[in-house]
Amino acid sequence: MRAPGKVLILGLICAVVFAFTSKAADKAFHIYLDKNSPKNHFIPSGWMGDYGDLKYNDQYQNKPFSGATCIEIIYKAQKAQDQGWAGIYWQSSQNNWGSKDTGFDLSGFNKLVFHARGRNGGEVITVVKVGGITKNPQGQPFPFPDSVTKESGPIKLTKDWQEYHVNLVDQDLSYINGGLCLVFNADQAGGEQTIYLDDIQYTFDADLKKEEAKTNFPFYVYADAGSLDNHFIPSGWMPASASQDLKLDINWKDYPFSGDSCMRIGYKNISGTRWAGIYWQKPANNWGTVPDAGYNLAGATKLTFWARGDKGGEVINEFKVGGIFNGEYIDSDIANIMHIKLTKEWTKYEIDLKGRDLSYIIGGFCWATSIDVNDPEGIVFYLDEIKYE
Repeated sequence: MRAPGKVLILGLICAVVFAFTSKAADKAFHIYLDKNSPKNHFIPSGWMGDYGDLKYNDQYQNKPFSGATCIEIIYKAQKAQDQGWAGIYWQSSQNNWGSKDTGFDLSGFNKLVFHARGRNGGEVITVVKVGGITKNPQGQPFPFPDSVTKESGPIKLTKDWQEYHVNLVDQDLSYINGGLCLVFNADQAGGEQTIYLDDIQYTFDADLKKEEAKTNFPFYVYADAGSLDNHFIPSGWMPASASQDLKLDINWKDYPFSGDSCMRIGYKNISGTRWAGIYWQKPANNWGTVPDAGYNLAGATKLTFWARGDKGGEVINEFKVGGIFNGEYIDSDIANIMHIKLTKEWTKYEIDLKGRDLSYIIGGFCWATSIDVNDPEGIVFYLDEIKYE
């Protein structure tokens, strides 16, 4: 028989847990309920990337999910700031990138829920994120950083309202400045798109279980232009003058290896720097300064890809996995193949990854070449089906 005191203590503990769970289940912390609702929190002030491609309307009245209004976001995907992506952070105070102590303690919630639809169906939200405002692009910590970074996506929308969520079980929500972040990718959007959002809120779901971290192979860097299977962004153009020397088309329709498209890359030594290359990164422009950004690709034994030259004889000095080692949050390893001479026909190449530490990869794929080993007038080559296996 249990002692009366122990029974009483156990009963009190159960009562407290039940009361907390019931209270959390009964409440919601809204980011957007309706235009000018007193229950709204966070401000959509953190515009990023190609911010000139975005148009935001938080009082759209045509067919909201509930209430009188919803949010309309138009993304033109024209690369207005030459970034290839755009995003919006809902921040705890206007333009707060971690310099002001205005974050919320959302402990007790375990789920971010929102409803979304597209104007035509097929629109893509590349990333949905909670938190993540922790350090500036130079890797210096903000005075008041978010306590968590949790991402989900990509999501392909339908014409009808659907419910989506970010699983936050066992995440530290004790200080949230970046209440919501949406990121759009120009390549995945494939042109201008319009999306609608409504009823964005933090909730508690007693039945929600912690997500298991699992990577499914093949894991694509590039499958087809706009494919939701694509990972990493070709944002790391090297060196600083590379924008003068390189042309990248990720939606080249003429003679792909498979699917509807491949990538066409043109290189010409206009700047005089005599070399150039591109890193596929996560997220865009991450040279090791973004925490908790890398993919865990442990289990992959090789990276394979297909390549061909426009004329044949084009030389790529290096194809590489990983190797971003300058920041605080760097790749866990590096592997490469060197001095590849392309032919006019599609050829399969392989980077051996056996024995490599792939637990944290932000530089998913890279190539580099120089004019010294190529036609002085420049080269054109093509890539397709880049994947970890």
